[in-house]
Amino acid sequence: MILSVIRIALAVYVGLCVLLVFRQKTYVYIPGKDMAFSPLDVGLDFEAVDLRTADNESLVAWHVLAKEPNAKTILFCHGNAGDLGSRVDVIRTLHGLGFNVFLFDYRGYGHSTGSPTEIGTYQDARAAWAYLVKERGVPVENLVIYGRSLGGAVAVRLASEVGAAALVLDSTFSSARDMAAGMFPLLPSRLLCRYRYNSHALIDRVNMPVLIAHSHEDEMIPFKMGQKLFARAKEPKVFYEGRGGHNEGILESDAEYQDMLKAFVREE
Repeated sequence: MILSVIRIALAVYVGLCVLLVFRQKTYVYIPGKDMAFSPLDVGLDFEAVDLRTADNESLVAWHVLAKEPNAKTILFCHGNAGDLGSRVDVIRTLHGLGFNVFLFDYRGYGHSTGSPTEIGTYQDARAAWAYLVKERGVPVENLVIYGRSLGGAVAVRLASEVGAAALVLDSTFSSARDMAAGMFPLLPSRLLCRYRYNSHALIDRVNMPVLIAHSHEDEMIPFKMGQKLFARAKEPKVFYEGRGGHNEGILESDAEYQDMLKAFVREE
């Protein structure tokens, strides 16, 4: 009887491990496809841009210009769910703070071609940076890399490789393996996780001012992960303790953070 119970428990445990191995991509990437909204829905003109990646994927991007001709540009790397149409409130907020805003959909998101992969998301962000700097002539001292949630890991990788005025991380994690261990604590999640997104290993290679914002109330990405990243980041750096849940958005809902972000970016 005891041996039967052990066998059943072992079979269930192995089955869960196998399920994690084969379904983890569905936890990492949740692409939207409907593109239900655009900046026009909040009264903002925009330019639709077709980005070409190094491996020849076609990415949809939106460029919304500020009223001031010398405004700094926010290159925004969004989270793992939805598409550009889900980020209209982000665009409105950043534009309202006086910034040019450039957002892109990763491959496989919205109307972008391909299927998302870790290396692919890094290439996508690099294509966005290259377009702004090399084609649009945005000086690196006027460019701010901003990453939220999964996009924080993409932003850290980009900022460790290219020039920019500053890096902003909003509600992001220290690494994919740290996230896996927190989500599935009873499984050997670190060993089974195929994704790295290891911001903790890269952030000390970022040679620009860093602002990290995280909420104690974030129910998806623990506050301690934001602290872990902050501890490893180089000076100058700033940590902001936000409020609200993960999907409420510190950027959209916290006026104090908006003021701080505006001051931080304009000082750099």
